[in-house]
Amino acid sequence: MSMEKNVFLEKLKTGLTKTHDALAKNLDHLLFGKKSLDKELFEELEELLITADMGPQFTHDLINDVKEKINRRELGDTRQIKTVLRERMVAILREMEKPLAIPKGEPYVIMIVGVNGSGKTTTIGKLANLLHKDGHEVMLVAADTFRAAAIEQLEIWGKRAGAPVIKQKMNADPAAVVFDALGKVKSGYSGVVIVDTAGRLHTRVNLMEELKKVKRVADKEMAGAPHEILLVLDATTGQNAVTQAKMFKEEIGITGIVLTKLDGTAKGGVIIRIASEFSLPIRYVGVGESLDDLRAFDSNDFVAALFD
Repeated sequence: MSMEKNVFLEKLKTGLTKTHDALAKNLDHLLFGKKSLDKELFEELEELLITADMGPQFTHDLINDVKEKINRRELGDTRQIKTVLRERMVAILREMEKPLAIPKGEPYVIMIVGVNGSGKTTTIGKLANLLHKDGHEVMLVAADTFRAAAIEQLEIWGKRAGAPVIKQKMNADPAAVVFDALGKVKSGYSGVVIVDTAGRLHTRVNLMEELKKVKRVADKEMAGAPHEILLVLDATTGQNAVTQAKMFKEEIGITGIVLTKLDGTAKGGVIIRIASEFSLPIRYVGVGESLDDLRAFDSNDFVAALFD
């Protein structure tokens, strides 16, 4: 294991401490000294999993799984429940472990969506840095034109990650900025184009229409673009993150998820819920503020950080 990966794994473990406590510690506490696999135990287990933001569907499936194993006499000890839980989690998350495969030497457009405050612009900076280190040429597009701060922040991240920023003045049409950027592709740019978009949820209808327009313009200028639409979710919002995933999936057709702010949340279990309910690949996870705190999602690392 590389030094860098080790450091990230440690950060992931530290970041998931609260989630680990909410889940693994409470589970140990629940199962400790319990001898019988009875109705009361199942009720307590159900409450614990829902409190840990695992969601009703996963919880229901898991408890059924445990009950079936008891009936088939494959499970006779409460402590084995933890093993079943872990196996089920790994199975769900492994399905969703699909890192982005970005070809080198040809244009590739990534559109980033998410509500304001989810860590969208920061994620773009870290993603640009990650791709740059991997040998990709990266260009950023400031299509969140309604907040001066968003454009400024993108420029700061662009400098840090060595990526130029395409922008227009405040309140310009976001689709026009994207049109500009793809003009560069037409004149020979062959790297990754990362598009920042607005996330003003209080004007939800306008927002979705605007995002659809950006998507249409991208496809018109370059058939097949955007190649990836990544939804950035803030793990600390738990249930809200689930609602956002549902909304953006239905309205825009997102193709993957980035889960940010895993450091310091007790709601990291929400990743299981999003994976099992929406069948969306989890592309990256973020565990902090520094430039290197974004990594391709690894299901084994994540489950190890939760349980070990």
